[in-house]
Amino acid sequence: MDDLSLGLALIGAMVGLIVLGLPIGISLISTGAIGVWLIRDNPDLAFRFTALATYSGIQDYIFATIPLFVLMGLLVSVSNVGRDTFEVAQGLLHRIRGGLGIATVGANAVFAAVTGVSIASAAVFTKVAVPEMVRHGYSMRFAAGTVAGSSILGMLIPPSLLMIVYGVLAEVSIGAMFIAGVIPGIIIAIGFAAMIWTYARFFPHRIMAADGPAPEVSGKAMPWSEIAAKSVPILCLVALILGGLYTGFFTPTEAGAVGAAGALVIAVARRQLDGPKLWRVLKETGLVSASILFLLIAAGLYSRMLAMAGVPQAIGEWVEHLGLGPYGFLAVFVVIILLMGCILDSTSILLIMVPIGAPIAQAMGFDLIHFGIVTIIAVEMGLLTPPFGISVFTVKATLGDPRVRIETVFAGALPFVAVMGSALLLIAAIPVLSTALVR
Repeated sequence: MDDLSLGLALIGAMVGLIVLGLPIGISLISTGAIGVWLIRDNPDLAFRFTALATYSGIQDYIFATIPLFVLMGLLVSVSNVGRDTFEVAQGLLHRIRGGLGIATVGANAVFAAVTGVSIASAAVFTKVAVPEMVRHGYSMRFAAGTVAGSSILGMLIPPSLLMIVYGVLAEVSIGAMFIAGVIPGIIIAIGFAAMIWTYARFFPHRIMAADGPAPEVSGKAMPWSEIAAKSVPILCLVALILGGLYTGFFTPTEAGAVGAAGALVIAVARRQLDGPKLWRVLKETGLVSASILFLLIAAGLYSRMLAMAGVPQAIGEWVEHLGLGPYGFLAVFVVIILLMGCILDSTSILLIMVPIGAPIAQAMGFDLIHFGIVTIIAVEMGLLTPPFGISVFTVKATLGDPRVRIETVFAGALPFVAVMGSALLLIAAIPVLSTALVR
């Protein structure tokens, strides 16, 4: 068997292992090591290669970004910033049709600019926004679907753990990825808000409970002094992180450190952080960071094995031979990601697909920053599609209501998938939307 056939066979074997339930990291690192062994017919080389990948894979200073942003997100979560952000958005938008739904999207967008984790957003706003929306007459399907749908902003609006993972795998600037996500994130958030307003204005029966009121007014106005007290801390933190990154004053790692310090100050100032909570936050930061870093080590070995086997080059030549062109390749790549989103989580999809797709995209003339934003949007759509739909399952689990079926949440999130699909086509067709702030 030649090297290319062996590489393709190992990809199939790796996917098979994941489907059978083997953890993604173990699947990647085992197939990578076995692939090097078989390609070079040298077990000692395979072991040395694995050791080298383990040591060099995460020794760079940039990898400190991961635990720092994870720590920042967890500190923000325990300080009840999500609840206050929602209450401020609700107070500002209470007179707009569908205002509570739009407030959920707006609060999620602001919260996403700090936590960078979609699952955290889904868990927080399920507790905060869903009961309030149901109380004001919205259907459970719409309320739960809005939280699940808007939670994906957590991985698109910077900082984002998925952008860090993509930046490492594709060897592009993580700071540039953060800045590139701003405009697409705003576009998708505006699309969500416009969709909710349209439903509330023209099709209220689709979002309101059978006995609910018309969605003109939801809640009451909030005094400006209270708005300032609740919004200033989070807005200062967002401005500090994004402002420092955009001006170049901070590197991504420094931005993570400053953000974590700022989140710690907010949590202490609000008296939301005692000894047991701090220990729980630090322990969870370690667990999350270690799992991500192990995955990156495994993906590094896997991508080197693929390059050694010539898989990216062969697939690129095959695509060129088919005459698909750059955007034909991009369409096929996105479709594969969407299909994988039905069975795998976001990080796993990036770890499998980016080492294959990024070299081909670069050879076809794509800007890897633009390609990365398109890839992350496609991956995030997988968080809302059955049967995996991890954001949907997070909402369902957090609700803890046996009367709410998982199909109800999936149905409520479906319009948000349609908006994301439209935004994906727009951003793919107009690369400047993702690169304008980077250049």
